[in-house]
Amino acid sequence: MKVSIITTCYNRVHTIQESIESVLAQDYPDIEYIIVDGASTDGTVELVESYKDRIATFISERDRGMYEAINKGIRMATGDIVGLMHSDDAFYDHHVVSRIVDAFMQHDPEMLYGNGLFIDPRKPEQIVRNWISGESNRLKFRSGWLPLHTTTYFRTDILKRYGLYNETYRIAADTELLTRYMYKYKIKTYYLNRYIVKMKLGGASTNPTQVLKKWNEDIRAYKRHRLNPYIALPAKVLSKLPQFFSRKRRR
Repeated sequence: MKVSIITTCYNRVHTIQESIESVLAQDYPDIEYIIVDGASTDGTVELVESYKDRIATFISERDRGMYEAINKGIRMATGDIVGLMHSDDAFYDHHVVSRIVDAFMQHDPEMLYGNGLFIDPRKPEQIVRNWISGESNRLKFRSGWLPLHTTTYFRTDILKRYGLYNETYRIAADTELLTRYMYKYKIKTYYLNRYIVKMKLGGASTNPTQVLKKWNEDIRAYKRHRLNPYIALPAKVLSKLPQFFSRKRRR
């Protein structure tokens, strides 16, 4: 199975190299790596181009935001499976993609998800949040549960069948897409109870200055798919608190 991994970026010269190296270091041999840049001006383009012989596709052009860039990458992808690697993040270890493919081969899901760690960008060895996604069910959805977006991998045909990211959402298009796929369309999922990604705090969804904007978009997504936002959103926020107290790596 070919795996397409998409990185989107804009002015990330100080963080994207670790993300790129993380993808290139995977021991799975059939990876199509796509990088979509939003016309960076800080040296990101030059850095990415230094890896051009190991990257399948690289484009740099203006866009309207992260989700437009992700959609561009998905449309270019030729793999059987599509996943994301944000330009502030890295794989947990060198075997992640191999484990993901093995799980797709054994369980034949339409979407797979797993666990992730949030780390302090100033102290990479320090775990700030430990996100153990757990099994999904519809009651948990009504209580605001979602898997960690950066651990999700989709069969390419599912993305084409049920639609890409809704670009009218600037921060929470992942909430809308996951709710649409898992709650509305009830796609077949598999929970891989392993760590997939290490994320640096400070991205759009974890930046305190963006939290209120994200909550407003979450409410719109919940309403769109007939979930009660006044139950789902508070429950979602509260459900994340234990992540700050459970920092021990399990596996």
